[in-house]
Amino acid sequence: MLARFCLYGLLKNQRYFEPFLLLAFLAKGLTFFQVGLLIALRDGVVHLLEIPSGAAADLLGRRGAMVVSFAAYAVGFVTLGLAATPAALAAGMVLFGVGEAFRSGTHKALIFAWLEREGRLDEKTRVYGLTRAFSKVGSAVSSLVAAALVFVSARYESAFLWSAVPCALNALNLATYPASIDPRPSPDPEASGRGAPLRAAWRHVRATLRDAAGAPRLRGLLLESMGYNGLFKAARDYLQPVLAAAAVLWLGGAAADLDDAARSALLVGPVYALLAALSAVASLRAHRFAEWAGGDEAAARRLWGLLVAALVVLAVASAAGAGAGAGAAVAIAGFVALNVLQNLWRPILTSRIYGEVEPARGATLLSIESQSHRLATVVLAPLFGALVDAGGSFAPAAALGAVVALGFRLRAGRGRA
Repeated sequence: MLARFCLYGLLKNQRYFEPFLLLAFLAKGLTFFQVGLLIALRDGVVHLLEIPSGAAADLLGRRGAMVVSFAAYAVGFVTLGLAATPAALAAGMVLFGVGEAFRSGTHKALIFAWLEREGRLDEKTRVYGLTRAFSKVGSAVSSLVAAALVFVSARYESAFLWSAVPCALNALNLATYPASIDPRPSPDPEASGRGAPLRAAWRHVRATLRDAAGAPRLRGLLLESMGYNGLFKAARDYLQPVLAAAAVLWLGGAAADLDDAARSALLVGPVYALLAALSAVASLRAHRFAEWAGGDEAAARRLWGLLVAALVVLAVASAAGAGAGAGAAVAIAGFVALNVLQNLWRPILTSRIYGEVEPARGATLLSIESQSHRLATVVLAPLFGALVDAGGSFAPAAALGAVVALGFRLRAGRGRA
C-alpha cells in the first residue's frame, strides 16, 4: 500500500496551473485584492464543507469521498480553463473548494488507519513524510510540464485544462484501493431511516468538536495550524509576480519577442521544480528534523522562529525592490524558504495532532484542523491582496505576517503551544 499511497501523492500534485495561478488571474485584469477574494471563496467553501465531509468519510467510506473529491477537481479545473467572466472563475473556484473539502484529512486518515492495522503507528511521521515527499516530486514534475504547456501555447488556460487528466487517473487509483483499509463504521442503533447517515455524521462531528474544545492541547494545536498554514497559503503565490518581473530583468533581449506568459514560463517552471524538490527533501527529513530538535514540540518552536526570519527577509527584500537585481534573488530565496519550512511543518503538526485523537475520529479531527487554517486564509488572502495593491509591493503583507508569526513564537516559548 505504501506504493499506492505514494502514487496518490504523485498524481494529486499534477496541478499544472499552480505555478501560474496568480499570474493567470492577473492576466484576466483582476487586482491582487480580487485574486485574494477568489482564494478566500475557495477556502470559504472548504470551511463550510470540510467537517461534514470528514465525518461522512469516517462513517460512510473514505475511498468514496476521495473519488468525489477528484471528480469535483476535474470539473473545476476545466471550468477555470474555459472561464471568460468573473462569475465563471468563481464557479470554478467553488468546485475547486468542493474537491479540497472531500480530500483534506481523508487520505491521511486512510494512511494512519493502515498503519494502525499493520502495527506501525509509531512510524506515522516517517510514513506521512514519505508520501508527502512523493507529492512534492509530483509537484516538481508538474512544474516542468506546466512550463512546457504555457511556453508552447503562450496561454495560461492550457495549464488548467490539462490538469483534469491526472485527476481522472487518481480517481481510478483511489477507487481500486482495497476495501480492508477503509474501516467500516461502528454499528449505531440510532442510524436507521431517512436522513440517518446525516444525523450520524452530525453526532460524530459534535462529539469530535466537543473533545477538541475540551482539550487545551488540541485547541493549541488547531490555533497553531491557523497561524502557520494560514500565513503560508496567503503568501505563497506572491512568488509568481516576482518571478515574472525577474524574467523580464534577467532574460533581457533573449526573450523580448515572447509573450508574457511564455517568457514567465522560462523562469517559473524551473524555480517551481527546484522548490518542489527541496520541499520533497524537507518532507522526507521532517522526522529527522524533529529528532534533531529534541522532539515534535521543540521542532515546532524552532520552525516558528524560522518562519519569522523568512518573513522579515521577504519584507526587507520587497521594500528594497524585489523586481530589481539582488532584491529579486533574495525575495525568491525567501519564498523558497517558506515552502521548505512548510514541508517540515506539516508532517510534524499532523503527527502531533493525530497523537491526541482516537483513530475512529481521525479523518474528522484532521478535517477540523485543515478547516481551521483555511478559515485563517479566508481572512488573510484578501487582506494581503489589499496591502499589496495599496503598498505596491509584498513588503507590508510580509511585515504583518512576521508580526503574527512572532506572536506565536513567543507563545510557544512560554510552553503554551
